[in-house]
Amino acid sequence: MPPPPDQPPPDVRLIKWLVLVLTSVMILGVIVIIGLLVTRLGMAPAPLALPDSISLPADSTAQAITLAPDWVLVLTQQNEVLLFDRATGALRHQIALPED
Repeated sequence: MPPPPDQPPPDVRLIKWLVLVLTSVMILGVIVIIGLLVTRLGMAPAPLALPDSISLPADSTAQAITLAPDWVLVLTQQNEVLLFDRATGALRHQIALPED
């Protein structure tokens, strides 16, 4: 017995419900992703701050600086590595690199 003319066949009704469920799941997924992005981006760690002052030795020019939680490493153009204390800015170690 065919369905009445005012109702779609059962296959079309199933597809309609599947599309409705899929759309709902996709909308919820987008809302969850946006919520996670908002909460995670707000939890970014504070940038590492430099000490108040770092005094390089005479005739030294900084070429690169690397920051760590406890120390600051400075590579000079004179091929020296200078390791400073992060809290006080005092020089801990001075290492001369070999020339190439």
